[in-house]
Amino acid sequence: MSRRDQSRIDPRGRKVKILATIGPASRSPEMLDRLVRAGADAFRLNMSHGAHADHEAAIIAIRALEKQYAKPIAILADLQGPKLRVGTFKDGQAVIRHSGHFVLDRDETPGDENRVCLPHPELFGILERGQRLLINDGKIRLKVLEADGSRILCSAEVGGVISDRKGVNVPDAEVPIPALTEKDRRDLAFATDHGADWLALSFVQRPEDIAEARKLIGSRNVAICAKIEKPQAVHRIDAIIELADGIMVARGDLGVELEPYEVPPLQKRIVNAARRAGKPVIVATQMLESMIESPSPTRAEVSDVANAVYDGADAVMLSAESAAGAWPEESVAMMDRIAVQVERDEGYKARVRFLATPPDATTSDALAHACMTIADTVPISAITVFTASGSTARRVARERPATPMMVLTPSVRTARRVALLWGAHAVTTKDIGSFEEMIGKGRRMALRHGFAQAGAKLIVLAGVPFGTPGATNLLHVVTVTGDELEKHGE
Repeated sequence: MSRRDQSRIDPRGRKVKILATIGPASRSPEMLDRLVRAGADAFRLNMSHGAHADHEAAIIAIRALEKQYAKPIAILADLQGPKLRVGTFKDGQAVIRHSGHFVLDRDETPGDENRVCLPHPELFGILERGQRLLINDGKIRLKVLEADGSRILCSAEVGGVISDRKGVNVPDAEVPIPALTEKDRRDLAFATDHGADWLALSFVQRPEDIAEARKLIGSRNVAICAKIEKPQAVHRIDAIIELADGIMVARGDLGVELEPYEVPPLQKRIVNAARRAGKPVIVATQMLESMIESPSPTRAEVSDVANAVYDGADAVMLSAESAAGAWPEESVAMMDRIAVQVERDEGYKARVRFLATPPDATTSDALAHACMTIADTVPISAITVFTASGSTARRVARERPATPMMVLTPSVRTARRVALLWGAHAVTTKDIGSFEEMIGKGRRMALRHGFAQAGAKLIVLAGVPFGTPGATNLLHVVTVTGDELEKHGE
């Protein structure tokens, strides 16, 4: 591997993480290797597509790459969620007349230009006059005129061609269906059994959706990422963030259910809300869309990715660009170059910093903030964080320090989970039992992993008693000596 390739898989050179979706274009071990070398920090398994056998093979290949590069790699399994769809048509499709009437009913007979089956009985009892139904990603827009338990009469605000099983969005009503379908439950069991680090829940509407998934996960150490793609979730964003482990701004469906111009300010609002809570936040969908077919993105797409980085997102995601496009490696490399360039901007540090202390701040929050201010005041080579659960690393990352952060943890699962956390470089190592052991290990690991040289200063952050989650109460500044690596093996 060339020096250039080695540098590009080193996350110390880039704080924002890259999440790449796996699909037919990127499923082979060879392509996954190329994506890691291009800059991918984590991989998304889209459970809406592909068989479990395909996903299992990808997981095995990713774990092999993890060993090869000695780099924790996060795997996020994205559940399909309760996707609403129309039924079928006599000829496979029909044309809805613009400004004409169209009926959605419970009759399973194939539809025509006047009607079609809507095989979701729960919708018939909640829709009211004036509410909208959006079909095929909003290409067809219907407004409800009348609705009862068996029939929904609509006026076509925007007509067009409608074909079998196209998706339906209901932006103006809370749909009384569970966030997890039977397929989702099977996929959840598969993902947790095969070592996924994150589960992404689609079409979250309420905090109870997170609680339902948490109950199914049980004692397995898998983090939950709530996808914000419905207006109902936006209205309850703080409660959802509180229960979730991370947030994804899923702009695809969010941009269907809302007006497109409403999405950018909402993106900033959601990113800020997640960051205030110290939860990792991912910006996703159509970031480099033209690179599905072209080796170069548009200038607007480059600006879109850059703005997400400037907003302080923990991670940016590639969807079809890496899953099914003609240029998956180039898409990852382009996203890497955009993020690196933004982070070199002199104004970046000021834009991503949180200066206000949260009203419910703890001693742990204060120490995390102190890490940043100390590193801004005196030369510090790295912030070394000892953590079992990852909570200390999340607090430090919330502050967006310019100094690199090395996360030392005895848990492989924690190391993989923080692979989606801004600025975190995780290393799995044996647990510590004393203050002296903590200082010695912090120095050795900083030398071994290239975070410091002899004479450099480190900040060491941990909790006493050691191994107690959430007990961050110790901050120490140490100087690295030249003989730290002698007679030690970890």
